[in-house]
Amino acid sequence: MAIIPPHIVDDIMQASRIEEVIGEFVQLKRAGSNLKGLSPFTDEKTASFVVSPAKQIFKCFSTGRGGSVVTFLMEKEHYSYPEALRWLADKYGVQIPDDKPATAEELEAISERESLHIINEFAKNHFANNLINSNEGKKIGLSYFIERGFRQDIIEKFQLGYCLNVSDDFTKAAKEKGFKLDYLEKVGLTKSKDDRQFDFFRGRVMFPIHSVSGRVLGFGGRTLSSEKKIAKYFNSPESIIYNKSEILYGLHFSKGDIIKYDNCFLCEGYTDVISMFQAGIQNVVSSSGTSLTREQIRLVKRYTKNITILYDGDAAGIKASFRGIDLILEEGLNVKVVLFPEGEDPDSFAKKSTTSELEDYIKEHQQDFISFKADLLLQTDGDDPIKRAQLIKDISHSVSLIPDQITRNVFVPEVAKRFNIKEEVIWNEVIKDRNDASTKSHQEALRRPQSSSSIQSSVDPYADEPNPFETEKSVTTPALKNDHNETDLMRILVSYGPLAISINQLDENGKNVTVETSVAELILHELAIDELVFEHPVYSRMHKLIAESLAESVFLKASYFRRLEDQEIVRFASEIEMNQHELSDNWILKHKIHTKSEQDNLFAAVMGSIYSFKISKVEKQILAIRSKMATAIKEEAEDEIMELMAQQVTLEQIKQIISKKMGR
Repeated sequence: MAIIPPHIVDDIMQASRIEEVIGEFVQLKRAGSNLKGLSPFTDEKTASFVVSPAKQIFKCFSTGRGGSVVTFLMEKEHYSYPEALRWLADKYGVQIPDDKPATAEELEAISERESLHIINEFAKNHFANNLINSNEGKKIGLSYFIERGFRQDIIEKFQLGYCLNVSDDFTKAAKEKGFKLDYLEKVGLTKSKDDRQFDFFRGRVMFPIHSVSGRVLGFGGRTLSSEKKIAKYFNSPESIIYNKSEILYGLHFSKGDIIKYDNCFLCEGYTDVISMFQAGIQNVVSSSGTSLTREQIRLVKRYTKNITILYDGDAAGIKASFRGIDLILEEGLNVKVVLFPEGEDPDSFAKKSTTSELEDYIKEHQQDFISFKADLLLQTDGDDPIKRAQLIKDISHSVSLIPDQITRNVFVPEVAKRFNIKEEVIWNEVIKDRNDASTKSHQEALRRPQSSSSIQSSVDPYADEPNPFETEKSVTTPALKNDHNETDLMRILVSYGPLAISINQLDENGKNVTVETSVAELILHELAIDELVFEHPVYSRMHKLIAESLAESVFLKASYFRRLEDQEIVRFASEIEMNQHELSDNWILKHKIHTKSEQDNLFAAVMGSIYSFKISKVEKQILAIRSKMATAIKEEAEDEIMELMAQQVTLEQIKQIISKKMGR
């Protein structure tokens, strides 16, 4: 891919709003000057993910991850640095010069994951072009979508397409483009038999399956053949970019409305989502015909705690989906259910209804899970006392899965009232099920070799999540695990490098004069005269960048480090900014308390950090000498012992001088 010029990178970073981008992945709520939400990298239940719109950085206290908007896209969507920038450029309308598709040679240099993404993007465009511009595509594929009642704008929005009913039309086009056959097979677009290759989806209308950010991860293909032996739907096989249990169809398009209305409608198929969307209800997703998974539920949970499941009239299918409802409850979400009339599904009902009619039907027919489950099961099992007893146990078990105690307290009386049974009986069942779950979890934990902390956390699956402020204390970024003196000096360099500072020194005549320099120049000069360097690789790279810029009389601000491709540097710079505490004006205006910040006495802060850095290096050298001396004593190497002792004496004297300057 073409290199993005530095000035364009600056334009992209200035145009991007981190709160808007992360808001597409995480439900954020205002917390003072920041925004907070649940971490998209863990399964936490207490918000510890912080976004600072003012500083344009984020910090995940559950995992220690943090950085800029580019960092977030690289961590969450596994983008490369250029891909994250291009995604932002596209979102915010920043023009990138010579933004041409990757050539076959350039593709060789891109990782396998990125190659598969590029192939899927090519396939999406190829199938969409077939639908509109080929005779077969228009006659068969487009006609099918139009007969289903889909408008042209909806067809284009969901990027629907058609794979020609020719053995290798797509495969031939992809190979001519320079794509590897191995990669075509890995994403499931091409199948090989002996020396022949053929298109996996040939003769099918195509539904691209997108990630939350809009990348094509795979495809669903529906046959238009009436032969019973042919499967109606094929999905892409799982690959390193496509895991169907972690994807919800339509979420890329619906996440904004899910946040807006604080509710997610859950359907079964692709056309259900598209028809609902066309009917004006756009906070809707689909599990793509698969059983609902815990990962999919947690994906919804990032945007809302409310799910409304839309069922067709198939009683057998609904009973089979009860496990999905239990998973939703177990994840702490609120679930309601809507049953469409017999013979109808969300697709067909939405097509013949106006937006208001569809909305009214959903409002009038939605039920809580207990009423719905009870109504459905009583229709078939209500007259049999044994089956009725089992039904009560079944619903009590569902209540036991709810992690929130207050919510359980609300539902238990409802169940008791529904079945005309004492509340104590229901509570006994709920408590028994929760104890059984806790015991089972404990036994599983004991069977697994793990640390004591992880065993404790798995004993009670219903235990409250840790306080995010407690989590903060225990999480340290990789950069901060090393020598804290190196960390502090680099922090000073990044935070105050360009600022002017006054120092006293002797002139040529031995007279004490005051001169001005920058913090960065002072620190680098002090390190140079003692030939000291940063040992940590991240700090070493930063040191080099600062030295090279000073040689060109350029002073690097903190914001410069957040725009770099080196994400370890970006994370460190963001960590510094996130940890800077701004004092409220009330300290002065209301309480008349004047507090001094580090910047108010910058010279002392800088010199203190320099001396701490130097003394840590001296102490390290002394320890190394003592180690060598122990070896020399064992070997009775008298000359080496005397040399080492002399070096240690010198270093001890240097240490005393530095300590005196530090006031120790």
